[in-house]
Amino acid sequence: MTHIAVIGAGVTGLTTAYALLDRGFDVTVYERNRYAAMETSFANGGQLSASNAETWTQWGTVLKGLKWMLQADAPLLVNPRPSLHKMRWMAEFLANIPNYRANTVETVRLAIAARSVLFDMAEREGIDFDLEKRGILHFYSTPKDMAHARDVNVLLAEGGLDRRELSASEIREIEPALKGDFVGGFFTESDASGDIHKFTMGLARACVRRGASLRFGVIVEDVAAVDGGARVRADGVEEMFDGVVVAAGIKSRDIARSLGDTVNIYPVKGYSITVELKDELSRAAAPWVSLLDDRAKIVASRLGEDRLRIAGTAEFNGDNLDIRADRIRPLVSWCEKYFPALSTEHAVPWAGLRPMMPSMLPRVGRGKHAGVFYNTGHGHLGWTLSAATAEMVADSVAAELRPERPAARPALALAA
Repeated sequence: MTHIAVIGAGVTGLTTAYALLDRGFDVTVYERNRYAAMETSFANGGQLSASNAETWTQWGTVLKGLKWMLQADAPLLVNPRPSLHKMRWMAEFLANIPNYRANTVETVRLAIAARSVLFDMAEREGIDFDLEKRGILHFYSTPKDMAHARDVNVLLAEGGLDRRELSASEIREIEPALKGDFVGGFFTESDASGDIHKFTMGLARACVRRGASLRFGVIVEDVAAVDGGARVRADGVEEMFDGVVVAAGIKSRDIARSLGDTVNIYPVKGYSITVELKDELSRAAAPWVSLLDDRAKIVASRLGEDRLRIAGTAEFNGDNLDIRADRIRPLVSWCEKYFPALSTEHAVPWAGLRPMMPSMLPRVGRGKHAGVFYNTGHGHLGWTLSAATAEMVADSVAAELRPERPAARPALALAA
């Protein structure tokens, strides 16, 4: 049996492992944490959101970043201290501005394709992850923001996404818990939300049931391409594989460099709070429809009866997981503004590092050497895109290492 190593047990690594198992591979997953989904896949905003597929590669993003550079609570914060990695990443980001439209459309296409795959995985394995198929509501408070949303909607529609424009009164009908004055919004009925950590932990158990070996709490010290496959050394023990898939989040860049590949990932920090709805009044005052405030760059998702996840902001500050009070406070204030009857007494903060490519598209497919593959760099949309990119990379592995076997699903491809 062909033996594949997967480096990383977040949502991207484990959807990849599952897709490889579907194709009959023997799979070993390496993860430095004791459990699956303990880093980027732990406490994100919870949205499976094709409607949030607009890439950031615009001059408007650059201008906002410069404007907000010294504003500690800004939605986008860039540490002005230079580093060679940061400067190179920013230069590539600027070079991708002409690709804004094409990359946005491509991201929408991938997000739509990922839905059915992820829902099928959960149904096949009986994974409960607080899934809510109630759609995602984008709301806007100014005519200027609404006008931009209409422009973005043209791109989303080009990628195949069906959305409905809303009046202020229709916003209140869809989510009566949301308080405030709005000029309008957009509702994407096909979007959904859920708990990424619960899903990924359930998928880890499913992979074990299907025969995968999951090695938690081990440090991968070296990955090397060798004749006939790949060698992985973890905690001093070397093992040979027919191939390797790198899905190691922000560590993918270093692993790729050791394999002779360039995967220019930068760690972009995001924050969240999980508001525990401990009393009946808070449970009644919390929304059930998942929400996205484009101006504040904040999302909210209901996770079962007794939790509300609120997440947002982007911080370019290197490999830094410090949870800053001045970055958490805007999330709490946002909750209190739009849901004034909801108690924020019990709000658990979290920060994670999104592995982001300058193009805003993930790196998916084979590397320089035979037997080396990548599924990484999904940025803020790993939860939304991972099930589709897992199928893509599994197809690439099968085509190279087992070309005589048919693909498990119709092939997807990432636009050049």
